[in-house]
Amino acid sequence: MEITIEHLSKNYGRHKVLEDVTLSIPQGMFGLLGGNGSGKTTLMRILATVLDPTGGRVQINGVDLKEKRDIRRIVGYLPQEFSMYPRMSVYSALDYLGLLAELPAKVRRERIQGLLEQVNLEQERSKPFGRLSGGMRRRFGIAQALLNDPQVLILDEPTAGLDPDERLRFYRLLRQLSAGRIILMSTHVAADIEATCQRAAFLSAGRVVFQGETKNLKEIRG
Repeated sequence: MEITIEHLSKNYGRHKVLEDVTLSIPQGMFGLLGGNGSGKTTLMRILATVLDPTGGRVQINGVDLKEKRDIRRIVGYLPQEFSMYPRMSVYSALDYLGLLAELPAKVRRERIQGLLEQVNLEQERSKPFGRLSGGMRRRFGIAQALLNDPQVLILDEPTAGLDPDERLRFYRLLRQLSAGRIILMSTHVAADIEATCQRAAFLSAGRVVFQGETKNLKEIRG
């Protein structure tokens, strides 16, 4: 189980957002650290097949990124900005997303029930999405990303806006979910990666300037 990225680039006209990105991402939790404008969100969107790269090659568990339909069957994605219809209940919103993913009704019911328990939203199943706290919305975001039981989870700034207690609960959830799958998490907060990931990469101005064990991140950050 591995994501392999080879010489990936993304340009907007003459502006290079990603340049010669090469990474190997193994099973478990992997952190992608970078500041605003580093290119990490662009990379996450490419891996989730939302954006096409300008050049390079990506394989996710042996499937070429160009095979978008096959990739979407094995990847779950939580974008940085995520929302739903505010009046739709938690359960109805997940059911709607499962329908869009072409999951059969019985599979949707069973999977949604299990996910609500897993992310600790069972008591909120009837609550409108618009009334969820920031932490609950992030947990909902994880649940929707898990609807297709993916081999790979791509989480873009998943702890943004969470208070310290919610952040700790989120860390515990991610550790539980990492068994048997790849979780790639981007963040600008080094503590997020240090608390959850054994391996990480540091992206700066669209280039990988470090990849390796998380404990060695401090060397590159000074």
